[in-house]
Amino acid sequence: MVNNLSDIAPVQISDMRRDAAAIFKAGLSAVDPAVSVKKHCRREEELLIIGDHRYDLSRIRNIYVVGAGKASAPMAAAMEEILGDRITTGSVTVKYGYVTDLRHIKLVEAGHPVPDENGVAGAKKILALAASAKRDDLVICLISGGGSALLSLPAPEITLADKQETTRVLLACGATIHEINALRKHLSRIKGGLLSKTACPATVVSLILSDVVGDDLDVIASGPTVPDASTFNDCRKIIEDYDIADKLPRAVIKRIQEGAAGRIEETPKPGDPLFKQTLNRIIGSNIEAVQASKTIAEAKGYHTLLLSSMIEGDTTESARMHAAIVREILKTGHPIPTPACILSGGETTVKLTGNGKGGRNQEFALAAAIAIDGYEATVVLSAGTDGTDGPTDAAGAIADHLTVSRARRMEIMPGRYLADNDSYHFFQGLDDLVMTGPTNTNVMDLRVILVKTTTFG
Repeated sequence: MVNNLSDIAPVQISDMRRDAAAIFKAGLSAVDPAVSVKKHCRREEELLIIGDHRYDLSRIRNIYVVGAGKASAPMAAAMEEILGDRITTGSVTVKYGYVTDLRHIKLVEAGHPVPDENGVAGAKKILALAASAKRDDLVICLISGGGSALLSLPAPEITLADKQETTRVLLACGATIHEINALRKHLSRIKGGLLSKTACPATVVSLILSDVVGDDLDVIASGPTVPDASTFNDCRKIIEDYDIADKLPRAVIKRIQEGAAGRIEETPKPGDPLFKQTLNRIIGSNIEAVQASKTIAEAKGYHTLLLSSMIEGDTTESARMHAAIVREILKTGHPIPTPACILSGGETTVKLTGNGKGGRNQEFALAAAIAIDGYEATVVLSAGTDGTDGPTDAAGAIADHLTVSRARRMEIMPGRYLADNDSYHFFQGLDDLVMTGPTNTNVMDLRVILVKTTTFG
């Protein structure tokens, strides 16, 4: 099994596989959470400078640091470096294992992608700190991908079990992160701007590492400090569109129906004056990772196409589209000649129809392997920047134009594994899983596709 990115180099096209790993690692380095925080925040004596905004610390009584997400621990560590003992107290919730040493801020480890009791306890601590803040206090909120599941505090009539089941259903039906988070916000006491509402009239500053296509602020971690553009009616339509009403808990359906009928108060919307004291600032996103990967790819001599940092939709279809570009490159030299590197980011979705184990990146790599079977030298690496792909311990997988033939010689049938959504066990059998461990960052996925016209022996 691949235990680190430097090991993914079978003999036949080892140079290309090593290049793909190095290009992916460059993307990861570009979105280091602590570096991102320090890039956007600095302290000059009693002045805290965040972008173009300045905060006079001599006029601030208490500073509370809160947050949630896979990258929130190193973000909190960076904020401690900047503010030191000026921090009154704080609490951030992270995925199990995504930790670092902190002095002033408490760390809570919790479940992701399905929320658990620790996540509820952490959210209660965060909401309590926000509720204690007064007009002359500053609440700094550190948000990153995974925050929606980790910042779980169900609405009064909703149980944690209800939210857990709702999360499972939404993940399985192929709903987009925008759709999933619309429902999450309307089943919560802290998401959809409600954290800012609780902290009002204190000043709130959110530093956000984006894991959402398009960097929509109200979708990242379900926007705890952001006006919510979605509505109960939107949630009702999502449930209808995916035909999942009979799969969701009755309490969830009841709340959405009552909210759509106007019997439950909506989340705070754009234009609400409570947000006048809130600053939301993105400090890192997928495009930065993709651009950093592009720089390294070009330095290695590849003609590079930055396809998009906003790829979404069906995973298998996306893999076939990328393979079609490879075919065009090999046949016509367009849109770039070989040696070529295609880079893309974003977050695709998998509609589960089988009973296997995997994630969208592993499934992308498997679908791509089938599509590029028999091409000239081609390598595909697809992995999550957070080090986790679906409910697995793999970040993703690597494949090449010989993967399918190699698998068949081992009596591992690619089509059967793809149909059963069992990409994890397919690549495990080939020792082609990409295993990074916790990366402590999260800006969605990064795909690296390398193409050459000379096949390695």
